[in-house]
Amino acid sequence: MDILLVDGYNIIGAWTELQKLKNDRLADARDRLLDRMAEYRSYKGWRVIVVFDAHLVPGIESKNRKHNVEVIYTRENETADERIEKLASALNNRRDQIYVATSDWTEQRVIFAQGALRISARELEIEMNEIDQLISKRVKEIQEGKTVSKIQLSEEIAEIFEKWRRGN
Repeated sequence: MDILLVDGYNIIGAWTELQKLKNDRLADARDRLLDRMAEYRSYKGWRVIVVFDAHLVPGIESKNRKHNVEVIYTRENETADERIEKLASALNNRRDQIYVATSDWTEQRVIFAQGALRISARELEIEMNEIDQLISKRVKEIQEGKTVSKIQLSEEIAEIFEKWRRGN
């Protein structure tokens, strides 16, 4: 299984869309990143873990899930980089490939040494945009592929039949 470890605040600081949100409301930028990572997870089938530094969200360490994405807020005095390094080491095995999404050069060098691969913030943003386009294209194909009756029906009758079909 492929596993993507995401340095949350590093990505927020690098993506244009998230930078704008961060300036007004950091919580909205975090939520949007998690939504985007949920799309990534659904499309790619990878396990996704997003790590946020505790210094921007004071309090005790926490772990939770949002849209099937694992979210970790580090404990006080622990950076996201430190937690990602620990996770990369702990999750490293022959069956799984670890990827780390960060543009932090020092972090990239450390995770390379642990056998993980890196995805820069820019590369991840480009990949997310491509995924969005592929999803939109697939949705459009599905919508256009709706079955069409061979009997000509008025819009009104077609709506009634559709409601019956859906059990309304």
